[in-house]
Parts: sequence; structure tokens; C-alpha cells
Amino acid sequence: MTKPTSETAADEPSAPVDPNEPVERSPREIRLVMVGLVITMLLAMLDNLIIGTAMPTIVGELHGSEHMAWVVTAYTLATAVSTPIWGKLGDLYGRKGSFLISIGIFLAGSALSGLADSMTALIAFRAVQGLGAGGLMVGVMSIMGALVAPRDRGKYQGMFAAVMALATVGGPLIGGFITDHLSWRWTFYVNLPLGAVALAFVIATLKLPKVRSTAKIDYLGAILLTLGITSLVLITTWGGQEYAWGSKQILGLAALGAASLIGFCYVEQRAEEPVIPLGLFRNRNFTMVSVIGFIVGFAMFGAVAYLPLYQQIVQGASATNSGLLLMPMMFGMLVISLVVGQAVTKTGKYRIYPIIGTAVMAGGSLLLSTLAVDTGRFASACYMVVLGAGMGFLMQITMLVAQNSVELKDMGVASSSATLFRTIGGSFGVALFGALFNNQVKDTMAAGGGAAAGSGGGQPIDPATLLDPTKLKKLSDPVQDLVHHAVSNGMHTVFVWGAVISLVAVAAAVFLREVPLRGAGQGAPKDAAPEAQLEAAL
Repeated sequence: MTKPTSETAADEPSAPVDPNEPVERSPREIRLVMVGLVITMLLAMLDNLIIGTAMPTIVGELHGSEHMAWVVTAYTLATAVSTPIWGKLGDLYGRKGSFLISIGIFLAGSALSGLADSMTALIAFRAVQGLGAGGLMVGVMSIMGALVAPRDRGKYQGMFAAVMALATVGGPLIGGFITDHLSWRWTFYVNLPLGAVALAFVIATLKLPKVRSTAKIDYLGAILLTLGITSLVLITTWGGQEYAWGSKQILGLAALGAASLIGFCYVEQRAEEPVIPLGLFRNRNFTMVSVIGFIVGFAMFGAVAYLPLYQQIVQGASATNSGLLLMPMMFGMLVISLVVGQAVTKTGKYRIYPIIGTAVMAGGSLLLSTLAVDTGRFASACYMVVLGAGMGFLMQITMLVAQNSVELKDMGVASSSATLFRTIGGSFGVALFGALFNNQVKDTMAAGGGAAAGSGGGQPIDPATLLDPTKLKKLSDPVQDLVHHAVSNGMHTVFVWGAVISLVAVAAAVFLREVPLRGAGQGAPKDAAPEAQLEAAL
């Protein structure tokens, strides 16, 4: 099966190393490694946020507005399909090697994207970049899982919450500054020095036992999973936008996705080293946190996509500062994540936090569903703090529970599965919320169109004005009022459904069991299998 060997004679003993035993490191060594991991995570999160600000300039120079969506879709799709594969490769052949390779591919894709001279080339290079990006987040989480016992991991999760907040707020601002003062190409080139620093830290400080496996790679399972994920991402990307939901293209993708995923489940039951061992889902905690992670991605990406639109169109905020509009939500997420991390480290208990977090997330969504034309910025900021606080209870805890539910040899699979479910949840969230929002806006506009058209000289209302505050201000007051009400009604529908879906996460959290965290020094021994830990907890 697997034969672990020493990475370097100076670092590890020559005797075989048990892949289920964590490698003991001093706090100083862990902090040094964390520098490289934090920079890598920043790379993974900043990219799309920086590029989004530069997209109008990129499209104008490369003359390919009809393909603009594919610049993002190619990256997202490549990231999603490669995520579980990177996790399995790390488990089979060593986490450090696969992590370094993923960083290298990401940097190569970044450099090539900056050199692109056409939209076709840019889309292709963004796909290369996405293939590398799929291993960045998985590598960060699985390496941290290998170095730090679950009981102690809460001390470090605040770092990652801070990086997330920094990326969300700073990404658009950095992208706008680079585009205005340098060139859009530097939105890609900026990854190179950051990546070089991350590589240097990881190479110099990260020392892990190398695990070499003689098992065959599950190529058929990887292909079927890729087809299934690709179909799902394309359905959520194209449905209601490029093609009608009932079109043959969307129905065909749905059939292909269903057949691929059914085939994947069949193959994984017989593979020697499955890409995602289906037996993991027999563990109640792993299954429940997968559901919670999916819904967290659903709620977070939906909020990120539509809250700035409301604040720009209805509340008149500047589009230039769109990243700052989400700061209250990120603040709530960061503060609660820090507090929860310290509490988990101190007590070793975690079950209550997902229950509280999912309930608070549902409450935050309900509060945001009350957004109206006359809602002040302070009130909307408070509502966002509540939603962010709910996510703060969940963002790192879901990964922690997923990793604690598996043996160390499956840490990569656990990390990639948790990341994958969150990514797919985000994709579904943006698509579903988009459909709900657009339908509600259209209905409101149609209901009030007669009065607005009469006030505007009988001119039809261009839907593009909904996304352009500058054009909207040029319309008559009755038309502006109608658009404001339409957007507010759309936000109400989005967040009412967000609250309803969050209740599913509440139910999943209630079914979690308090399995002792490895490294807690109590309950089941830290090297016990998850099933043994579960029995000790009961």
C-alpha cells in the first residue's frame, strides 16, 4: 500500500514513519511555516477579487466582451475539478511536493495570463492558473492539519480569517489601483513576487515525512468526477444566463452530470485508492459538516455578489469602494472566528459553535431580507455584521471537524472535500440567488413599468441601468424610484430564501456529535481511528 520514507536524513529518522501520527514541531517552526501558508492562501483568495476590478479594461484592450464571463468561469471550473485530485495526490505522494507543484503551476498561469494578447489566450491561461489554484487552499489546510493537532488548530484559524477579510476588502482596491496606475497585466504579475516568497518559506521551513505509494491512481474516478463537477459548474454558470433553464443545453448538462456522478460512486467503491473514499460519508460528522460547508458557501458568495449591488444602486455608494462595502460582514467574521478559535483550543469543545453559527447566519439573512429603499447604511452594516458573525462560527470549524473525522493519511481528501463542497455551494448560491433576484426585479419593473414609462416620456427602461449607477442617475425620478424598489424587492427575495436554506444547516449542526479533538489529552487516544473516538465520545 504505502511506504513512508524520510524527507531528509537530518529532519526525520530513517525508520518508517506512521502516516497516521502527526509530526511534532516546535511553536517557532510552525509559525515559520504559517508565514508561507498565509501568503499562499492570500494568493488563492486575492486573484479573482483583483481581476474583477480590471475586467472592463482587459475586455476593452483585448476586444472580447462576448467571452468576458469565461475569464472567470475557466478559472473557477479548473479550480473546482482539480481540488479533490490535489487532495488525493498529497495523501498518496506527499503534501509538500504536491503543494509546491500547485504553487508553481499557479505562478506559471499568472505569468502567462499577464502576457496574453487575446481573450482566447487569456481564457486558456486562466484555466492553467485555476489548475494550480485548486491545490493552494487544499495544500494550506491539509499541511496545517498534518502539523497542528485539532485541539490546537484554533490558535491559528484567526490568521486565515484575517487573510479572508483582507482579501475581500483589499482585493478590489488593489485591482483598481494597479489598473489605474500601472497596467491590467500587473494584476497577474503581482502574484509572482508573493508566490516566490511563499515558495521560499515552504521549501526552507516545511519538513514532512514523505509518503510514497505503490497504489494506482484512480484515473477513471478522477475523469468521472471532473465531468460531474464541470457539468454542475456550467449549469450554475449558464443556467438562466446563456441558456434557459429548460433548454436542451442545460438539460443535457444535467443528464451528463447525473450519469457521471452515479458512475463515479460506482467506481469509487471498487478503486484501490479512490479520489474521494465514499466510506468517509459513513462518519456522521464528516457528512454533516459537508452539508454545512455547502450552505456556508451558498450564503457567503450570494451575499458577496448582491450586497454591493444594493448599496451602490439603492444607497448610492461609490462603486470604487465596493470592497469596503463588505467590511462590516468581514469584521463580524474575523472577530468571531478569533474568539471561537481560542475557545476551542482552551476547552476542546466545538459542537455548540456550528449550532450557534447556523442559527445566527439564518438570523442575519432574515435581517438582510428587510432591506428597503429607506434602510440606512448603519442599519444595513449592522445586519451584515450579524451575517458575518454567523459565518465566523462556521468557516474554520467546518474544516476542523472534517479533518478530525479522518485519519491523518486522509487529511488531503478531507481538506479537499470540505473545500469542494464550499466551492460548489458558492456556485449554486450565485446561480440560484441570481435567478431569484432577476425574476423579482423583472416582476417589479413590469408591475410599475406603466407609470414609470409615462413619466419618462414613454421610453422603455434599459435593464443595463440596473447595474450602472451613473446611467441610473440620468433617468427621471419616478424611474429611479422604481429601480430602487425593484432592487430592494430582489434583495428581500434573495435573503428570505437564504434564511430558509440556512435552516437546513441548523438541522445538520444539531446532528453533529462531540467527538474529542486529537491532541485534547482526553477521551479517545489521539491516534485512534475516528470510529474509536466516536465510541469514546458516546
